[in-house]
Amino acid sequence: MENQRQKEKLNNVVSFIPNGEYYFNKALKAMDKDQMDKAYKYMKRAAELSPDDAHVLMQLGILEMEAQNFEKAYELIHTAYSIEPSEPEHVFFLAEVSGCIGMIRDAQKYAEMYLEMEPDGMYVDEAEEIIEFVQYEDDEEEPLNEEDSEKLVAQEKARRLMENGQFNQAIEVLEQLIERFPDLWPAYNNLALAYFYIEEAEQAKALLHQVLRENLGNLHAICNLTVIAYYEKDDQELSQLIDMLKKINPYDWENRYKLGATLALIGEYEMAYKWLQSMKKKGFAGDTGFYFWLAQAAYFSGHVEEGKQAWKILVDLDPSKDGFEPWIDVEKETDEESLENNREFIIEKIVSKYSTHRMFGFFLLSKSAYKQEIIAHPKLIDLTKYSGVEKLCLAYALGHEFDEVNEMEKHFVRSMEVAEELYKSTATITLEVQYLFQMWFVLSERALKAEYQFKNIKALAAAVEYMFFSTINSKKVTKKHYALKFGISTATLTKYVEELIEYLPFD
Repeated sequence: MENQRQKEKLNNVVSFIPNGEYYFNKALKAMDKDQMDKAYKYMKRAAELSPDDAHVLMQLGILEMEAQNFEKAYELIHTAYSIEPSEPEHVFFLAEVSGCIGMIRDAQKYAEMYLEMEPDGMYVDEAEEIIEFVQYEDDEEEPLNEEDSEKLVAQEKARRLMENGQFNQAIEVLEQLIERFPDLWPAYNNLALAYFYIEEAEQAKALLHQVLRENLGNLHAICNLTVIAYYEKDDQELSQLIDMLKKINPYDWENRYKLGATLALIGEYEMAYKWLQSMKKKGFAGDTGFYFWLAQAAYFSGHVEEGKQAWKILVDLDPSKDGFEPWIDVEKETDEESLENNREFIIEKIVSKYSTHRMFGFFLLSKSAYKQEIIAHPKLIDLTKYSGVEKLCLAYALGHEFDEVNEMEKHFVRSMEVAEELYKSTATITLEVQYLFQMWFVLSERALKAEYQFKNIKALAAAVEYMFFSTINSKKVTKKHYALKFGISTATLTKYVEELIEYLPFD
């Protein structure tokens, strides 16, 4: 019964992924302090966790408007309005964002609706200004028609669903859109990616080949086939597609961006840099994706300072990216056999059938230059397959801030501090010392289940090293050596060795 209780308690550890309300309140507090970068991050997370909460979607839409991401804002606010059409605030902001994307007749319609709903409301003056502006501009430019509006809303909704990992819902939206507009090729491309993300690679490729048959030379389809071949390690197909991409000279800015980002993702940095760098003069204020790929392509094609400058711009736009430079570990003076930067080894551990291997894999991921690429992979990370401790390890790799008031999280953080102490001791993780870390994750998993408190970090690290190396060469390993190395007494080392022995998997 006790073991079962502990197992259930461990498997129910989800406090490191709070609910939407939690993040919504954090966003509001950040807004009160004028910390808009934090507010956006928290509100976006709130929307991911509460995708049907109209108020959350509304607030995120307003933040997207302030960042001038009008298409994203329109989809969010339109969705909020569709959930709660009687809310006057939703109607007003739908009027405002409609005007921002050129849907001026809709802007007038919703502004008039708002005035009818709240003739003395707080946005009356703004609504009247929208109506006056529309009447002035109505003859000046061609507004978006109803079909354009429908396409825009559906594609933005699908994009947001895919960003949130809701691929089946995105597929439903895109299939309905294609049924209405059978020659809307961007929808086919996004639908193919959604199928790939749910491991329906053949369906994805079939859709992309259909696009290429009916819309010859569609660059986005070629790029998406290239990404699929890269992830599936289909070297022959990948080589042919890369040769094709290298012959393409796109004039359109959107196609240049797609081509450059795709080449950067698959490691063709010099060609990626050529196209992305050619777009710098156009200006991409607010486009974090552009600066991410430009930074990576520039740095790894030898334009180191330009890459770092692009990353600085990215961090200014999104401070959460600080410290996650793709080259951060590459610049460390480590052994060439460092497992932190062995992409295939990390993936092997993450997809292992053994939980402690996956825990070790996530620890390596936290140190790896390949972190962003591996996290972005549609098939490698699956929260539904992980135990509570594994989820905590993944959260640790992603830089999550833990709540140490929570006993389980406090113990977990201390167990990872032992791993960090071992990492500092070894300087890097090679094939020779990987088993030291693997041993620690076996011990820590079992200790966490037993609610062990991990009180003395240095003593625990010393005990693990002593236990590990004494099994390799018992004659030359002494407790005194490891006690001195970690600055503890021999008696303390002996105490913690005895405690850890209890968690060796003898059974």
